[in-house]
Amino acid sequence: MAYFRTCDGVARRDFLKVGVLGGGALTLSGYLRMVAAGEVRPARATSAIFINLQGGPSHMDTFDLKPQAPSEYRGEFQPIPTNVPGIEISEHLPKTALVMDKVCLLRGITHTLAAHELGTQYVNTGNRPIASLEFPGYGAVVVKELGGAENLPAFVAIPNSAQKPGYLGVQYAPLNTGSTPQPGKPFSVRGVSLERGLTVSEVERRTNLLKDLDTAFRGFEKDNQLLEGLDKFSEQAYAMITSKRARQAFDVSQESPSFAEPFGSTPFGQSCLLATRLVEAGVRFVTISMGGWDTHNNNWEVLKTQRLPQFDQGFAALINGLQQKGLLQSTAVFVTGEFGRTPKINTSRNGRDHYARSMFMLLAGGGIKPGQVIGETDDKSLGPINHNYSPADVAASFYHNLGIDHRKEYHTSTGRPVMIVRDGSVIPELFA
Repeated sequence: MAYFRTCDGVARRDFLKVGVLGGGALTLSGYLRMVAAGEVRPARATSAIFINLQGGPSHMDTFDLKPQAPSEYRGEFQPIPTNVPGIEISEHLPKTALVMDKVCLLRGITHTLAAHELGTQYVNTGNRPIASLEFPGYGAVVVKELGGAENLPAFVAIPNSAQKPGYLGVQYAPLNTGSTPQPGKPFSVRGVSLERGLTVSEVERRTNLLKDLDTAFRGFEKDNQLLEGLDKFSEQAYAMITSKRARQAFDVSQESPSFAEPFGSTPFGQSCLLATRLVEAGVRFVTISMGGWDTHNNNWEVLKTQRLPQFDQGFAALINGLQQKGLLQSTAVFVTGEFGRTPKINTSRNGRDHYARSMFMLLAGGGIKPGQVIGETDDKSLGPINHNYSPADVAASFYHNLGIDHRKEYHTSTGRPVMIVRDGSVIPELFA
């Protein structure tokens, strides 16, 4: 997958303490009645795929078009209907339009961090970044809470991830593939595949030698988080290298041509194919990174000819592929960039600039109620109306979909108590 370079505290609202639960006027009493009646979808996802659209995709040219807005706002693309009556998205997302009945679209997600690094940290952790603490990404938390198979990596990043283990420690860091698969070819991942003719018996011999050497240094390892994490990595690496199951999980060439063909040949499409295979094998959490969304210049040309066709094919195939494998009900899917882009066009560069006051996110799988839009923006998509949802609210909901209480407290190495999501509440409409 190509690498791209980009340019450049509100108190928690607990809906159990607040009477009204959003712009749809869903009250606490109404919500509880729906729970009692079985109308709220229970959390049942056991794994997750997180797609990070690096650079900040334009919400106005993808999932929140405003064809009636003045020309200096609306852009060049037209909306098209989806397979859900009343939901329209960009004309350059025709395949995604056919899976909207399996997806929930969130419009008008809002925050104030319109810088790439800060925005990326926020949407990859659910916590506004602070200088004194590095928060763990979703993958680290999910693996800590739900664990993983012994002979498979619990957290895989294709080809890398903006998510870090933070204060949880290096043992919860992802395995970065470092590259993306190619159609029909076995995918070699360093640390998983046996290279240069190395045999399993040779790996076992070297491992036994290392164990003998380690005995002499055990006294230095007590209470050392880094060494504990490295030990964990060593154990995982050995288990994966000697596990046929792990090597086969990464081998996309074993998929049938009929299943693989809809994913296409792009790095993003092949990454989505690999993600479905990894989840099917038992990997707990997979991230996919797709860059190139920082469209200050030539926004419509870049989106029309590059970003949107690739995303459209890969994402639609991912959703359909998970359903075909019987995995959509057990896999939480989350798509986001770090922010949206300015509704008002930068005419000197024919592009859109950073804009955090309004953005879109996509959720699917598990207990998420599909085929709906949550949130709404004004007539120029300048910001949300009726109700504000933040990345922290979506994070709380994402964890809820995986059966994880976002209010649970962890402790840092210094004993500091920190909630998984410090500011944010579950969005009940996602599950009702």
